[in-house]
Formats: sequence, C-alpha cells, structure tokens
Amino acid sequence: MSLNFIQIILVLIVSFFAGMEGILDEFEFHQPVIACTLIGLVTGQLVPCLILGGSLQMIALGWANIGAAVAPDAALASVASAIILVLGGQGKAGVNSAIALAVPLAVAGLLLTTLVRTLATAVVHIMDRAAEEGSFFKIELWQVIAICMQGLRIAIPAGFILAVGSGPVKSLLDAMPTWLVDGLGIGGGMVVAVGYAMVINMMATAEVWPFFAIGFVLATVSQITLIGLGAIGVGLALIYLNLSKMGGSSNGSSSNGSGDPVGDIIDNY
Repeated sequence: MSLNFIQIILVLIVSFFAGMEGILDEFEFHQPVIACTLIGLVTGQLVPCLILGGSLQMIALGWANIGAAVAPDAALASVASAIILVLGGQGKAGVNSAIALAVPLAVAGLLLTTLVRTLATAVVHIMDRAAEEGSFFKIELWQVIAICMQGLRIAIPAGFILAVGSGPVKSLLDAMPTWLVDGLGIGGGMVVAVGYAMVINMMATAEVWPFFAIGFVLATVSQITLIGLGAIGVGLALIYLNLSKMGGSSNGSSSNGSGDPVGDIIDNY
C-alpha cells in the first residue's frame, strides 16, 4: 500500500509525538495500543493496526526502566511495525509478521535511546550555565530542544522506512517463510506471558489479590462483553479507593497502620 503526502506527514507527526511521550509519559502516545491505532487511523488501516497495537501492548506490559537498565523501546517497536504492516498491504494477515519484527526493533531502539540520552547530558550542562546566567528563555529553549531530540529518535527511523517504500517492504514480508512467522508469533505469545507474570509479580500484595481473582473469573464468562468487564473493573477500583481512604483515616494516624489499608480495615472488623 502506498501512502500519499498528507498521510506521510501525519505518520511522521504521530512518530514524533510517540518519541517525545517515551520520556514525558503525559499522554501515553508511546504506548503500542495508542501509537499503532493513531498510525492506522491516519493511513486508513485502523483495524489491522489496532489488532497489532493490542498484541504489542500485551508484550510491553512487563517492560519498565529499572535503575540503569533501560527497557526495550516500545515507541520504536510500535511505530515501525505499524508502518511496515501498512506498507506491506497484507491487512490482518500481516499482523503476525509485524509482531515478529517488533521485538527486534524494540531491542535495536535501545541504541538510539542510549545515543539520545548521552546527547541530553550535554544539554543539561548547557541549561546549568543558562541557570547561572539567570536566563529562563535559554533554559526553556534547551528543554524544548532536548524533548524534540526524543521525538526525532522515532521520527527519523519512521521516515527511513517510509522512504524505502511499500515495494521492498512487501517483498520482505512475502519472503519471510511461514515457519519463521509462526515461530516468532509463538515466541511473541510467550513474551506476553512473561509480561503478565512480571506485572502480577509487582502487584502481588494481599489487598489486590482478591480483585485479581474476581477479574480472572469474570473474564471466563463469555456473556460479559468488554464494556461490561470495564464497568466492573471501574466499580472494583472505586471500591478499593474508598476502602483505602477508610483505612488511612481509621486509626487517626498513618504511622499506626501496617501499610496495607484494606488489610487494616479487615483486621479492625
């Protein structure tokens, strides 16, 4: 599938914002389900890109920056794989191939992330000198420049893929053997399980396990739609928040609690 000039510009804009959001985390444009959906929206391939984004989001659940360990680049994986899916012109049939390429792209994105963050170190020193001068304009200017560097980190690779064109991309996807695509698809599914396991390990506390069990059981009821599950989830979240407030105020002092507000309430009963 070939893209017109307007679509190319819109894809680059989405890529730029996805790169910035990888640092800002304000509007979550770098999350796979959002980045892929936006690219699908501007290219007219909404459904395949939405499926791709949902699949990649499951993989990226366990990705997190911990100390000096930088997680794989979800923004580059999302943007690049979505563009490849669109240019390949295979629709839903090309989702597995795009997922197969996404994980290596995410790992490769670590190099770009390291490069940009190294350059940002120099920007910080420039801002320090601007602060000594009392120049708020320079501080804000270099702040914007540093954030734009993060956007270019994704926009430039996206532009390169778009420059390659749909022909070579389609040939690459068609040349991938079935066993390789299926194998990488299975591997991606295993990564999803690892992501879920990491998330469950982080949330494995006494006060949230009951909610997890309830949600797990409700998800097996086929008559409940996703909207219904979402409404139940919101209701359980509100119950938990209310119980947390009650637990924080029941003893009159937060220092007397055990750190588990819901557990404190149960103990008081």
